[in-house]
Amino acid sequence: MDSYFSTSMNEINVIAKLADLKEDHYHHLLTLSTLIELLIEKGILTREEIDKKALELDQFMAPPPYPTV
Repeated sequence: MDSYFSTSMNEINVIAKLADLKEDHYHHLLTLSTLIELLIEKGILTREEIDKKALELDQFMAPPPYPTV
């Protein structure tokens, strides 16, 4: 019975950690989006410059380990 309880608690802990990661990811994305919008509003960067740089940086990423469509 201890083994079952331990496994169940491990699953609950993993699910809780995933939920925390999802919330952290949301807050990071919100902060980044806010900074980008402020830079554009202040005329420091254009959306086109940001898109161009994002594409440039994306070229450095390794191909995903799964097929893309």
